[in-house]
Amino acid sequence: MPDAFIVAALRTAGARKGGRLAGWHPADLAAHVIDALVAQVGMDPAQVDDVILGCVGQAGEQANNIARNAVLASRLPESVPGVSVDRQCGSSQQALHFAAQAVMAGAMDIVVAGGVESMTRVPMGLPATLPLKHGFGSSMSPAMQARYPGVAQFSQFTGAQMLAERYGLSKDALDDFALQSHQRAAAATREGRFTREIVPVPVRAAEGGATGVVHDTDEGIRADATRESIAAVKLLQEGGVLTAATASQICDGAAALLVTSARGLAALGAGVTPLARVHQMTVLGHDPVVMLEAPIPATPIALRKAGLALADIDLYEVNEAFASVPLAWLQATGADPARLNVHGGAIALGHPLGASGAKLMTTLLHALHARGGRYGLQTMCEGGGLANVTIVERL
Repeated sequence: MPDAFIVAALRTAGARKGGRLAGWHPADLAAHVIDALVAQVGMDPAQVDDVILGCVGQAGEQANNIARNAVLASRLPESVPGVSVDRQCGSSQQALHFAAQAVMAGAMDIVVAGGVESMTRVPMGLPATLPLKHGFGSSMSPAMQARYPGVAQFSQFTGAQMLAERYGLSKDALDDFALQSHQRAAAATREGRFTREIVPVPVRAAEGGATGVVHDTDEGIRADATRESIAAVKLLQEGGVLTAATASQICDGAAALLVTSARGLAALGAGVTPLARVHQMTVLGHDPVVMLEAPIPATPIALRKAGLALADIDLYEVNEAFASVPLAWLQATGADPARLNVHGGAIALGHPLGASGAKLMTTLLHALHARGGRYGLQTMCEGGGLANVTIVERL
């Protein structure tokens, strides 16, 4: 089967809601990263066959095909098409899968895969809550309600608590994991581990003017976090074990990957070398009520199809939607905790929903190169009880 290569991978630093990226329209933010990606490779922008972007909140400023709008806001020519993907939190990981599948099929040679989410400008859940508020109904159909009686809506918060209970995860364990996420992210920042993957973004004022400040450091990291400060945060529900401190941070951000076939790689010129080869891609549906457990059964399926054992994988990125997700994954798989989210995760760095898949892959690829690892595995839980798994081989 033909190969799919990842040639370049970039992301913005994460920004808090109302923070340093709040002045950016999401189409412009995605365009900024796409332009940086093309400039880094030194390619003709017209060589891009397609732009595939993940985005969860496809409403308001992220409506009407955010991928195409990002193309029109970028330096890419109008001839470059764009398509938007919604696989919930796995949207831009799925964008990578679609891009890789396109070049492996021989249909395209050079594709931009990525994602964008401005959780400041398009609040989480807006595409569902706004129509409901105005009498346009719910995504939960009568047939779905019959299949899942008593479930008014699938809830990630309920699922995260159920996952913690199912795997016997204590609040202390979740708090410890959250502290580790901040500590690892703070250390990676101090050591310059994110420098090569972050696209600096000028901070814009609310009215769109320049401020003279550049956003190039993840805004959500709490370098001064302590076990005591994390433990003191209020529980999300009475009798539960999760808090805002052990959940991912609301975040604005964008990320993009350049995916090519062997022919596309050759067309970019001898000076361009790939970061990695896409080795295996899996997607799996699972229980939508527990919702966040899908990465656990999906991981062995991906490994089996790849002909690899978990011990062959040098680094894992498991999205920290809630601390219960990676901790349950570790327990179920028996994976080495020292290889998991080595530079911290969404608890410290933020979870910009539709951008997170490409963001995690960007960090994984750069960490593999820095550490000399061969294989990396990325997975994340997704709304509706879904999970993508991607295995890459560093080149």
